[in-house]
Amino acid sequence: MGHREDLLEGAKRCLLDKGFVRTTSRDIVKESGTNLASIGYHYGSKDGLLAEAYISLVEGVSDAFDATPAATETAPGSLERFQEVWTNIIATMAQPGSLWRLSMEIVVMGDQLPGVRDHLAQAQREGARGIIPMLMGGEESEVEEKTVDTLGKFYMTLMMGLIAQWTFDPATATRAEELTEGLRQVMAAARGES
Repeated sequence: MGHREDLLEGAKRCLLDKGFVRTTSRDIVKESGTNLASIGYHYGSKDGLLAEAYISLVEGVSDAFDATPAATETAPGSLERFQEVWTNIIATMAQPGSLWRLSMEIVVMGDQLPGVRDHLAQAQREGARGIIPMLMGGEESEVEEKTVDTLGKFYMTLMMGLIAQWTFDPATATRAEELTEGLRQVMAAARGES
């Protein structure tokens, strides 16, 4: 690996160990075996590097969202698919030391991390685009901007709410079955059913 990759891997380990705010440039250099100048050269700043490291960590975890073969056997857009995908997502939140706590750190400390926040805002939009095919079928490249701005934002709102619940109190956090039943009730009410 070169310095760029070493920095990214070191930054990932630092994020998981210390979070955004407590990770220093020196921590990253020590963890990666590189030098301070490499951070600016390859990533522009420590915040830029940490944002890239966070995105890389999320991408690795998001592969588990639809990794279960059953997720592709249920009909896209069905309640069954909804429950399966959210079961997989919640499983990543329930793991000890889940990286999703970093999302809460960004929310709480966002005004103190403007470079990270701005960089991750774009990544969140792409996350919204990526989650739609998992639940609704189709290809990510075919998702229209209007759909990202509506359905994608709806799913990301659910995601952030779940992350907050699982970070705060896993014992009382919403499970996929409960989320699905809640959606079922909303759909029934919208159709005028009881």
